[in-house]
Amino acid sequence: MPAVSHFAKPAQWSHYLRAVVDIAFPAHSIRVAAGPSDGGVPSLPYPFNGVPSVHIVTAFNPGGRSTSVRANLRSQHELLHSIGLNGLQWWPAVGGDLAGTHVEISAAVVGMDDAQARDLGRRFGQDAVFAWSPTAWRLLACTDAAHDTVIDDWHAALLTSAPRRGSQPSVA
Repeated sequence: MPAVSHFAKPAQWSHYLRAVVDIAFPAHSIRVAAGPSDGGVPSLPYPFNGVPSVHIVTAFNPGGRSTSVRANLRSQHELLHSIGLNGLQWWPAVGGDLAGTHVEISAAVVGMDDAQARDLGRRFGQDAVFAWSPTAWRLLACTDAAHDTVIDDWHAALLTSAPRRGSQPSVA
């Protein structure tokens, strides 16, 4: 019988649960976040007919440790190359805290299932990847599915300004 490993929940897990993700589509950008829409801003519906999930993946700061901008950009380039080799469609994304003080360059990818998204995140040293579907915003642990978190209450809003492009990107 194979050994089953159970990994500790990463210390950053609570930060991941509060993260927001900006996705830059050709015609507009949106922000996806956990929780109800704030105030008078109507929530957008899930924008992908026939796509079960969009996965948000990054290669920044593997293992939750700060890495140089140069190393992060090199890793992100490798991630995008890997996504391209697999023929997957993706859009630029930026994930981080609501204030924008802690951000990471990411990719919003369609065409993967959860296991493939976890594997991709794990290959680039990530604790977790996000999965967005019509019914939930989920945080998928790359090392141990026991820590997956489903957030039924999510919202997406049209950004009126350009997505965040943090001057010193870091992991959300």
